[in-house]
Amino acid sequence: MENAQHPISSGFGARSTADEVLAGIDLSGKLAIVTGGHSGLGLETTKALSRAGSHVLVGARRPEEAARALAGIANVEVERLDLSDLESVRRFAERFVASGRKADMVINSAGIMACPETLIGPGWEAQFATNHLGHFALVNRLWPAIASGARVVAVSSGAHGITPIRWDDIQFTKGYDRWQAYGQSKTANALFAVQLDRLGRDTGIRAFSLHPGKILTPLQRHLQKEEMVAAGWIDAEGNAIDPSFKTPAQGAATQVWAATSPQLAGLGGIYCADCNVAVISDDGAETSVRAYAVDPDEAARLWALSAELTGVDAFTRS
Repeated sequence: MENAQHPISSGFGARSTADEVLAGIDLSGKLAIVTGGHSGLGLETTKALSRAGSHVLVGARRPEEAARALAGIANVEVERLDLSDLESVRRFAERFVASGRKADMVINSAGIMACPETLIGPGWEAQFATNHLGHFALVNRLWPAIASGARVVAVSSGAHGITPIRWDDIQFTKGYDRWQAYGQSKTANALFAVQLDRLGRDTGIRAFSLHPGKILTPLQRHLQKEEMVAAGWIDAEGNAIDPSFKTPAQGAATQVWAATSPQLAGLGGIYCADCNVAVISDDGAETSVRAYAVDPDEAARLWALSAELTGVDAFTRS
Protein backbone atom coordinates (compact mmCIF):
# COMPACT_ATOMS: atom_id res chain seq x y z
CA MET A 1 0.00 0.00 0.00
CA GLU A 2 1.42 3.36 -1.05
CA ASN A 3 1.73 5.69 1.92
CA ALA A 4 0.50 9.20 1.12
CA GLN A 5 0.39 10.20 4.79
CA HIS A 6 3.38 12.54 4.92
CA PRO A 7 3.12 15.66 7.11
CA ILE A 8 3.86 19.00 5.50
CA SER A 9 5.03 22.34 6.84
CA SER A 10 1.57 23.87 7.12
CA GLY A 11 2.48 26.54 9.64
CA PHE A 12 -0.62 25.66 11.66
CA GLY A 13 -1.23 23.36 14.60
CA ALA A 14 -3.57 22.13 17.28
CA ARG A 15 -4.38 25.63 18.56
CA SER A 16 -4.97 27.25 15.18
CA THR A 17 -8.51 28.47 14.60
CA ALA A 18 -10.72 28.26 11.55
CA ASP A 19 -10.35 32.00 10.96
CA GLU A 20 -6.57 31.75 11.17
CA VAL A 21 -6.29 29.02 8.54
CA LEU A 22 -8.53 31.10 6.26
CA ALA A 23 -6.51 34.32 6.66
CA GLY A 24 -5.71 35.65 3.20
CA ILE A 25 -8.04 33.20 1.43
CA ASP A 26 -10.88 34.87 -0.47
CA LEU A 27 -13.86 32.55 -0.93
CA SER A 28 -16.07 35.11 -2.66
CA GLY A 29 -18.17 33.39 -5.31
CA LYS A 30 -17.65 29.96 -3.75
CA LEU A 31 -20.45 27.76 -2.43
CA ALA A 32 -20.04 25.32 0.44
CA ILE A 33 -22.47 22.65 1.59
CA VAL A 34 -22.01 21.89 5.30
CA THR A 35 -24.04 19.16 6.96
CA GLY A 36 -24.85 20.01 10.56
CA GLY A 37 -23.56 23.50 9.86
CA HIS A 38 -25.66 25.05 12.62
CA SER A 39 -24.21 23.26 15.64
CA GLY A 40 -20.85 22.48 17.23
CA LEU A 41 -17.96 22.31 14.78
CA GLY A 42 -20.35 22.72 11.88
CA LEU A 43 -21.49 26.08 13.19
CA GLU A 44 -17.92 27.31 13.60
CA THR A 45 -17.19 26.08 10.09
CA THR A 46 -20.18 27.96 8.69
CA LYS A 47 -19.17 31.16 10.48
CA ALA A 48 -15.58 31.02 9.27
CA LEU A 49 -16.49 30.23 5.65
CA SER A 50 -19.06 33.02 5.63
CA ARG A 51 -16.53 35.52 6.98
CA ALA A 52 -14.15 34.49 4.18
CA GLY A 53 -16.82 35.28 1.60
CA SER A 54 -18.32 31.88 0.84
CA HIS A 55 -22.03 31.24 0.50
CA VAL A 56 -22.95 28.34 2.79
CA LEU A 57 -25.83 25.91 2.39
CA VAL A 58 -26.49 24.20 5.71
CA GLY A 59 -28.24 20.84 5.75
CA ALA A 60 -30.12 20.33 9.01
CA ARG A 61 -32.61 17.82 10.36
CA ARG A 62 -34.51 20.64 12.08
CA PRO A 63 -34.25 23.61 9.71
CA GLU A 64 -36.23 25.99 11.91
CA GLU A 65 -33.85 25.37 14.82
CA ALA A 66 -30.90 25.73 12.48
CA ALA A 67 -32.19 29.05 11.14
CA ARG A 68 -32.34 30.42 14.68
CA ALA A 69 -28.77 29.31 15.39
CA LEU A 70 -27.55 30.90 12.16
CA ALA A 71 -29.44 34.19 12.49
CA GLY A 72 -27.22 37.14 11.71
CA ILE A 73 -24.61 35.19 9.76
CA ALA A 74 -24.26 36.49 6.20
CA ASN A 75 -24.56 34.38 3.04
CA VAL A 76 -26.18 31.38 4.69
CA GLU A 77 -29.24 29.34 3.73
CA VAL A 78 -30.78 26.28 5.36
CA GLU A 79 -32.38 23.21 3.80
CA ARG A 80 -33.95 20.20 5.49
CA LEU A 81 -31.61 17.19 5.55
CA ASP A 82 -31.98 14.12 7.74
CA LEU A 83 -28.98 11.87 7.12
CA SER A 84 -30.71 8.94 8.80
CA ASP A 85 -33.46 9.06 6.14
CA LEU A 86 -32.31 8.28 2.60
CA GLU A 87 -35.47 9.84 1.16
CA SER A 88 -34.62 13.09 2.91
CA VAL A 89 -31.09 12.84 1.49
CA ARG A 90 -32.48 12.25 -2.00
CA ARG A 91 -34.83 15.23 -1.79
CA PHE A 92 -32.08 17.55 -0.52
CA ALA A 93 -29.72 16.53 -3.30
CA GLU A 94 -32.37 16.74 -6.00
CA ARG A 95 -33.33 20.25 -4.94
CA PHE A 96 -29.73 21.37 -5.12
CA VAL A 97 -29.00 19.71 -8.46
CA ALA A 98 -32.19 21.21 -9.91
CA SER A 99 -31.09 24.68 -8.78
CA GLY A 100 -28.31 24.61 -11.37
CA ARG A 101 -25.69 25.65 -8.84
CA LYS A 102 -22.33 23.98 -8.24
CA ALA A 103 -20.76 23.18 -4.88
CA ASP A 104 -17.09 24.07 -4.43
CA MET A 105 -16.88 22.42 -1.01
CA VAL A 106 -18.91 19.67 0.65
CA ILE A 107 -18.10 19.29 4.33
CA ASN A 108 -19.68 16.27 6.02
CA SER A 109 -19.67 17.63 9.57
CA ALA A 110 -22.91 16.23 11.02
CA GLY A 111 -22.84 13.11 13.14
CA ILE A 112 -23.97 11.25 16.22
CA MET A 113 -21.80 9.63 18.89
CA ALA A 114 -22.18 6.79 21.37
CA CYS A 115 -25.97 6.72 21.15
CA PRO A 116 -28.12 3.96 22.66
CA GLU A 117 -28.71 1.00 20.37
CA THR A 118 -30.93 2.23 17.55
CA LEU A 119 -31.84 0.61 14.26
CA ILE A 120 -32.98 2.68 11.31
CA GLY A 121 -34.12 1.92 7.79
CA PRO A 122 -33.86 -1.79 7.00
CA GLY A 123 -32.18 -2.62 10.31
CA TRP A 124 -29.03 -0.52 10.00
CA GLU A 125 -27.06 0.47 13.10
CA ALA A 126 -27.75 4.17 13.56
CA GLN A 127 -24.19 5.50 13.83
CA PHE A 128 -22.97 3.65 10.74
CA ALA A 129 -26.12 4.62 8.88
CA THR A 130 -26.14 8.31 9.83
CA ASN A 131 -22.44 9.12 9.98
CA HIS A 132 -21.42 7.08 6.95
CA LEU A 133 -24.26 5.82 4.75
CA GLY A 134 -26.20 9.09 4.85
CA HIS A 135 -23.15 11.07 3.77
CA PHE A 136 -22.22 8.42 1.19
CA ALA A 137 -25.63 8.72 -0.43
CA LEU A 138 -25.59 12.51 -0.19
CA VAL A 139 -22.28 13.00 -2.00
CA ASN A 140 -23.14 10.46 -4.67
CA ARG A 141 -26.48 12.14 -5.35
CA LEU A 142 -24.85 15.58 -5.35
CA TRP A 143 -22.08 14.44 -7.69
CA PRO A 144 -23.50 16.08 -10.88
CA ALA A 145 -23.54 19.41 -9.01
CA ILE A 146 -20.06 19.23 -7.46
CA ALA A 147 -17.72 21.54 -9.35
CA SER A 148 -14.47 20.48 -10.93
CA GLY A 149 -11.76 21.52 -8.49
CA ALA A 150 -14.06 21.04 -5.51
CA ARG A 151 -13.12 19.31 -2.27
CA VAL A 152 -15.20 16.87 -0.27
CA VAL A 153 -14.27 16.70 3.40
CA ALA A 154 -15.35 13.86 5.69
CA VAL A 155 -15.11 14.59 9.40
CA SER A 156 -13.77 11.40 10.95
CA SER A 157 -12.27 11.13 14.45
CA GLY A 158 -9.40 9.69 16.39
CA ALA A 159 -12.06 7.23 17.55
CA HIS A 160 -11.48 5.39 14.29
CA GLY A 161 -8.69 3.75 16.27
CA ILE A 162 -11.27 1.81 18.27
CA THR A 163 -11.98 -0.60 15.44
CA PRO A 164 -11.64 -1.26 11.74
CA ILE A 165 -14.76 -2.13 9.74
CA ARG A 166 -16.37 -5.14 11.42
CA TRP A 167 -16.98 -7.11 8.25
CA ASP A 168 -18.46 -10.05 10.14
CA ASP A 169 -21.10 -7.91 11.91
CA ILE A 170 -21.27 -4.34 10.65
CA GLN A 171 -24.81 -3.81 11.96
CA PHE A 172 -24.04 -5.21 15.46
CA THR A 173 -26.60 -7.98 15.25
CA LYS A 174 -24.50 -10.06 17.67
CA GLY A 175 -24.45 -7.48 20.45
CA TYR A 176 -24.22 -3.72 20.55
CA ASP A 177 -21.36 -1.63 21.88
CA ARG A 178 -21.92 2.11 21.43
CA TRP A 179 -18.21 3.00 21.27
CA GLN A 180 -17.35 0.20 18.87
CA ALA A 181 -20.22 1.40 16.69
CA TYR A 182 -18.99 4.99 16.81
CA GLY A 183 -15.43 3.93 16.04
CA GLN A 184 -16.54 1.87 13.06
CA SER A 185 -18.52 4.80 11.65
CA LYS A 186 -15.45 7.04 11.92
CA THR A 187 -13.26 4.46 10.19
CA ALA A 188 -15.92 4.40 7.47
CA ASN A 189 -15.71 8.19 7.11
CA ALA A 190 -11.97 7.98 6.50
CA LEU A 191 -12.27 5.11 4.02
CA PHE A 192 -15.02 6.97 2.15
CA ALA A 193 -12.59 9.82 1.46
CA VAL A 194 -9.92 7.41 0.23
CA GLN A 195 -12.18 5.80 -2.37
CA LEU A 196 -14.01 8.99 -3.36
CA ASP A 197 -10.69 10.63 -4.08
CA ARG A 198 -9.61 7.71 -6.25
CA LEU A 199 -12.86 7.84 -8.21
CA GLY A 200 -13.13 11.62 -8.47
CA ARG A 201 -9.59 12.88 -8.97
CA ASP A 202 -9.73 12.63 -12.77
CA THR A 203 -12.52 15.22 -12.71
CA GLY A 204 -10.48 17.47 -10.44
CA ILE A 205 -12.51 16.67 -7.33
CA ARG A 206 -10.45 15.65 -4.29
CA ALA A 207 -11.49 14.21 -0.94
CA PHE A 208 -10.03 14.39 2.56
CA SER A 209 -10.87 13.07 6.02
CA LEU A 210 -9.75 14.35 9.38
CA HIS A 211 -9.69 14.21 13.15
CA PRO A 212 -10.88 17.57 14.50
CA GLY A 213 -9.53 16.97 17.99
CA LYS A 214 -11.36 16.63 21.29
CA ILE A 215 -13.94 19.36 21.76
CA LEU A 216 -16.98 19.76 24.00
CA THR A 217 -19.94 20.17 21.63
CA PRO A 218 -23.52 18.87 21.38
CA LEU A 219 -21.97 15.67 19.98
CA GLN A 220 -21.70 14.49 23.60
CA ARG A 221 -25.47 14.67 24.09
CA HIS A 222 -25.71 10.91 24.70
CA LEU A 223 -23.03 10.88 27.40
CA GLN A 224 -23.83 11.23 31.08
CA LYS A 225 -22.10 14.02 32.96
CA GLU A 226 -20.73 11.50 35.45
CA GLU A 227 -19.15 9.57 32.60
CA MET A 228 -17.31 12.64 31.32
CA VAL A 229 -16.19 13.57 34.85
CA ALA A 230 -14.82 10.05 35.36
CA ALA A 231 -12.98 10.29 32.04
CA GLY A 232 -11.30 13.49 33.20
CA TRP A 233 -12.90 15.60 30.46
CA ILE A 234 -14.85 17.96 32.72
CA ASP A 235 -15.16 18.89 36.37
CA ALA A 236 -18.29 18.59 38.49
CA GLU A 237 -19.47 21.99 37.23
CA GLY A 238 -19.19 20.90 33.60
CA ASN A 239 -16.04 22.87 32.76
CA ALA A 240 -13.42 21.31 30.48
CA ILE A 241 -10.33 20.33 32.48
CA ASP A 242 -8.47 18.12 29.99
CA PRO A 243 -5.75 20.43 28.59
CA SER A 244 -5.78 18.59 25.27
CA PHE A 245 -9.34 19.72 24.54
CA LYS A 246 -9.78 22.39 21.88
CA THR A 247 -12.25 25.24 21.59
CA PRO A 248 -14.91 24.82 18.88
CA ALA A 249 -13.08 27.39 16.71
CA GLN A 250 -9.88 25.36 17.02
CA GLY A 251 -11.78 22.13 16.40
CA ALA A 252 -13.22 23.47 13.15
CA ALA A 253 -9.82 24.55 11.85
CA THR A 254 -8.71 21.24 10.32
CA GLN A 255 -11.89 20.71 8.32
CA VAL A 256 -11.77 24.28 7.02
CA TRP A 257 -8.07 23.86 6.21
CA ALA A 258 -8.76 20.60 4.34
CA ALA A 259 -11.57 22.26 2.37
CA THR A 260 -9.66 25.37 1.31
CA SER A 261 -5.90 25.32 1.81
CA PRO A 262 -3.72 25.76 -1.28
CA GLN A 263 -1.11 23.74 0.63
CA LEU A 264 -3.13 20.63 -0.24
CA ALA A 265 -3.23 21.29 -3.98
CA GLY A 266 -2.56 18.07 -5.86
CA LEU A 267 -3.22 15.94 -2.79
CA GLY A 268 -6.24 13.89 -1.79
CA GLY A 269 -7.45 10.71 -0.16
CA ILE A 270 -5.51 11.57 2.98
CA TYR A 271 -6.39 11.81 6.66
CA CYS A 272 -5.52 15.07 8.42
CA ALA A 273 -5.16 16.21 12.02
CA ASP A 274 -4.13 19.49 13.66
CA CYS A 275 -4.11 21.24 10.26
CA ASN A 276 -1.60 18.81 8.82
CA VAL A 277 -1.35 15.43 7.15
CA ALA A 278 -1.40 12.68 9.79
CA VAL A 279 1.21 9.93 10.00
CA ILE A 280 0.29 6.25 9.87
CA SER A 281 0.82 4.73 13.31
CA ASP A 282 -0.83 2.52 15.91
CA ASP A 283 0.27 4.83 18.73
CA GLY A 284 -3.19 6.40 19.14
CA ALA A 285 -1.76 9.92 19.02
CA GLU A 286 -3.93 12.84 17.98
CA THR A 287 -1.77 13.34 14.88
CA SER A 288 -1.80 9.75 13.62
CA VAL A 289 -4.09 7.47 11.66
CA ARG A 290 -4.38 3.69 11.69
CA ALA A 291 -3.30 1.98 8.48
CA TYR A 292 -6.65 0.25 8.09
CA ALA A 293 -8.46 3.62 7.92
CA VAL A 294 -6.55 4.67 4.79
CA ASP A 295 -6.24 1.23 3.17
CA PRO A 296 -7.39 1.44 -0.48
CA ASP A 297 -8.60 -2.17 -0.56
CA GLU A 298 -10.71 -1.63 2.55
CA ALA A 299 -11.99 1.60 1.02
CA ALA A 300 -13.04 -0.08 -2.23
CA ARG A 301 -14.75 -2.89 -0.32
CA LEU A 302 -16.67 -0.45 1.85
CA TRP A 303 -17.70 1.61 -1.18
CA ALA A 304 -19.14 -1.47 -2.89
CA LEU A 305 -21.09 -2.42 0.24
CA SER A 306 -22.35 1.13 0.75
CA ALA A 307 -23.54 1.34 -2.86
CA GLU A 308 -25.35 -1.96 -2.42
CA LEU A 309 -27.02 -0.87 0.82
CA THR A 310 -28.07 2.59 -0.34
CA GLY A 311 -28.75 1.79 -3.98
CA VAL A 312 -26.69 4.84 -4.98
CA ASP A 313 -23.39 5.01 -6.85
CA ALA A 314 -22.52 7.97 -9.05
CA PHE A 315 -19.67 6.01 -10.62
CA THR A 316 -21.53 2.92 -11.78
CA ARG A 317 -20.97 2.29 -15.45
CA SER A 318 -24.23 1.41 -17.22
